[in-house]
Formats: sequence, C-alpha cells, structure tokens
Amino acid sequence: MTFSLAHYLGRIGLDRIDFSPDGLDALVKAQMRSIPFENLEPLLGSVPNLAPASVWRKLVSDRRGGYCMELNMLLGAALDAVGFVKRPFLGRVRMGAPVGGPRSHYAWIVGIDGREFLVDSGFGGPGAHGIVPLAAVGTEHRIGGRLFRLRADAATGELVLERREESGWFALYGFDPFPVTDADVEAANFVCARWEKSPFPAHLMLSLHRDEGRAAMFDTSLTLESADGVGKRTLASADEFAAVLDGTFGLRIDRGTVDAVWSRIGGALSDAA
Repeated sequence: MTFSLAHYLGRIGLDRIDFSPDGLDALVKAQMRSIPFENLEPLLGSVPNLAPASVWRKLVSDRRGGYCMELNMLLGAALDAVGFVKRPFLGRVRMGAPVGGPRSHYAWIVGIDGREFLVDSGFGGPGAHGIVPLAAVGTEHRIGGRLFRLRADAATGELVLERREESGWFALYGFDPFPVTDADVEAANFVCARWEKSPFPAHLMLSLHRDEGRAAMFDTSLTLESADGVGKRTLASADEFAAVLDGTFGLRIDRGTVDAVWSRIGGALSDAA
C-alpha cells in the first residue's frame, strides 16, 4: 500500500480533514502529535528509503517515526489526497547561525484560498507545531504556545523561520523559491543520513508534540514538557531507553534495534557504571 486516506486518518487520530486553513493546521498538528521525529536508521548507518510504499510501511503500518524527508513525504501524500496545492522546498538549517548549511531540510509551501502557508511536520522539537502564514513577513504568530515569524534575509534571498527565545529571535532555517526536483530530495536525503558533518549519523534525536507537552530526546537526555514545567533526566540503561521509546514516543522498536541504538548513544555510559 502506498497511501490510504482512511488508514492515515486512523494513524493520526482525525475523522476528516477540512479543505481550509484551519483544516490544514489541524492536519499538521495531528501528524506531529501522532508520528514522532526519529533518526534511528541514519544513526545505525543506513539511508532511509523514500519510496512511497516504504515510507507508508514504516510510518503507518509499522507505527514508526522518521526524519524530515519521511515525515513530510507522508504529509505530502495526505495533502494530495485532500486536494491541497503544494510545492516543495529544501531549506538550509541555521539553528542560530547567521547563514545556513546545505539544502537539506524538506518541507512544503501550500496555497489555499489565495493564501500561502509554510507546512512542515519534520523539523522536530524546535519547529512550529502548526502552519505559518507566508504573508506579512515579520509578523509574529503564536503557534503551539511559542512565537514564530518569517524574516526576509536580503543577503541570501531567503525567508528565515525564527522562533522567539528569552535571548531574542532564534533562526531555525531559511528557504527560497527555487524549484526542487526528486533528484534534489534524493541527494539531500543521502547527505542528511551519511555526511560526516550531518548530526543524524552521530546523535539520537527524538521529538513528539504530545497533548501534555513536547517530549524530546538528544542521545541519552530526555526532556518532558507539561503544565507543571520542564523536566529533564538522563537515561541510564537500554531497558529504560526501551520503556521510553514505547511509553513516551509510542514507537514499536524490536529489542535488537533498541540495543544497537543504545550501544551508539549510551554504551560508554553503561560501561562506566
């Protein structure tokens, strides 16, 4: 199976998707609440398969997560099924830097009722938990409890998505209107998964926008947001890691894969215990 709207809606917990900006926003939020950001394949040395049937099997049938290429490819299939008009972009990740790296972040611009929106379910924890209007660059938008804006960068010709922090505006990534081909996406996927300067082969990254607050992991560090605040702890064993994958992120991971990932992120910690 490559895509079934009924099965997809069941995976993300929606009864329907309205063809409206509110419906588009609800779609993005629902996927981000249901399908986590995770990079287990690149961390273990393989390149994620972006064939539609493979993405469907992994994210829907096997109830796994993925990183931006996979998450936004599945979201794109849902956009097509509902009839939204979309075009892809490959952004340059900044994460606070004044300029971005290679074109490696895959997401969408969606047009509806004469308006355009940045639509992105694949930037993990720092990204917007919902759609961002492209009009009125510089206008602040409260999305998922955080403030975001788009800023025009004259030096690069990009629009830059920024998030408000206590220290000021923090640049997440920039993107431009240049066309993107399937070959561009395939090359970006390989760069993300195998390039020695990419973070994905070196560090575990997990994120899920739960109803009670965002959950995130970076290597062995777990962060849980809730109405009571932000809690952080360091996992100390593969058993604890397996419990968090299942109970917090809803990931069905076989024990062999759990142990292999733990040996990459927690082996030194376990050996020293």
